[in-house]
Amino acid sequence: MQKSNPKSKTAPKAAVKSPPERKKPALSAGARTATRKTPAPVVVEPPVQKLPETLAERYELVRQRVAAAAKRSGRSAQDIMVIAVTKYALPEQVREILSLGHRDLGENRVQHLIQQAAMVDEFQNRMRALPATRKAAAAPLFEFSGPSRVDAAEAAVRWHMIGHLQRNKAKKVIDLVRLTHSVDTLRIAEELQNLALRKDRVLDVLIQVNCSGEEQKFGCPIPAAIPLAEQIGSMINVRVRGLMTMAAHAQNPEDTRATFVRCRELFEELRSSGVVEGPVNILSMGMTNDYEVAIEEGANCVRIGSAFFGEPQLPMGDEENDGDEE
Repeated sequence: MQKSNPKSKTAPKAAVKSPPERKKPALSAGARTATRKTPAPVVVEPPVQKLPETLAERYELVRQRVAAAAKRSGRSAQDIMVIAVTKYALPEQVREILSLGHRDLGENRVQHLIQQAAMVDEFQNRMRALPATRKAAAAPLFEFSGPSRVDAAEAAVRWHMIGHLQRNKAKKVIDLVRLTHSVDTLRIAEELQNLALRKDRVLDVLIQVNCSGEEQKFGCPIPAAIPLAEQIGSMINVRVRGLMTMAAHAQNPEDTRATFVRCRELFEELRSSGVVEGPVNILSMGMTNDYEVAIEEGANCVRIGSAFFGEPQLPMGDEENDGDEE
């Protein structure tokens, strides 16, 4: 009888114990909430409104919006002077807006102003020679109840210099412009005084004020505006008619309201100060993106480019002052 080999017996394997499972500490309600993913905030941008196809339609749309904004501020469209900024307008567009009866045009740069003024003069001379065309242009949609108002049937174009004016270029524009919006230093005012004195005429100007506080913007600081007006008020041939400002560019027009409120308050302070003789009655503020807010806050002069002439083909600068509308 064969003996069993003790080595042949298979020893029972010891059970391998898994390490004890650690219990996760219970999360408080606040901690559970904190671990949930927070959805990214949805940025709602103002809807982009497509401009009408034709200039005549765009002109009528601006006219309606100006009237509505004026009504909200207790005024009428006739109280608002609208300047069509021709910086990026094609020659045929300028001729068309003249045919619609518009007479207040604005330019940023001296050389462009000289060229546009020559083209407009030639066009108007042809219009005067054609009775039918003259009649079509007789009734301007926008008028301004100021001292420069003339009979609509004989209305000449009123050019506005709305860009930064350098002293060495001032003499090129004083014979062309009805109103200079961008006087922001005593030096440029003195240069205009000397030029106007030689020509025995009076120049109407606005003091440009930097009410937005942006370093890259032209315009005198707010505290300097009334002292500057007082200094210009002592001049014989330069007359301060009011203030001009521009707000910082903003997607939401409401963001510009505070700037316009500050300029209107300064305008009222200037009028009540008595430092300037004669009428101080022009407050120029507001462009294509924000002119309705500006009118609501007291502007009676707005500068509009692309809302009339469409988006420019070239890169846009500031509508009325690109560092030298749109």
